[in-house]
Amino acid sequence: MATNRTFTMLKPDALENGQAGNIIQMILDAGFAIKAMKYTRLSEEQAKKFYEVHAERPFYGELVEYMTSGPIIAAILEKENAMADFRTLIGATDPSEAAEGTIRAKYAESKAKNAVHGSDSDENAQIEGEFHFSASEIY
Repeated sequence: MATNRTFTMLKPDALENGQAGNIIQMILDAGFAIKAMKYTRLSEEQAKKFYEVHAERPFYGELVEYMTSGPIIAAILEKENAMADFRTLIGATDPSEAAEGTIRAKYAESKAKNAVHGSDSDENAQIEGEFHFSASEIY
């Protein structure tokens, strides 16, 4: 069953390149409301836990290293059909395959440094949101 909330992270490359404000504005312009947001930095332990679903994949170590290389912005977003609409807004993981006008087409450097994370299911959105935010931080 679709929910009205999803989770995102603006990744270290987006913050390093000064694109956080532009990306947040795109999110707002697309009709999403921000229900929780924080500027933080993942520890190695947190990154390993967050991405443990990929632990057996060859890119896992690089992913953990990258996601701990600088600050991130974590956010819970709300909109009708949130997860699907957000996945459309961010575009394909590989920016060379992302539709024109999407966040990744505009701001991603590569498939590995792709500016933004978006939950791939309603279930994962809830799990990922709860990973980063306590109930008192979500509005």
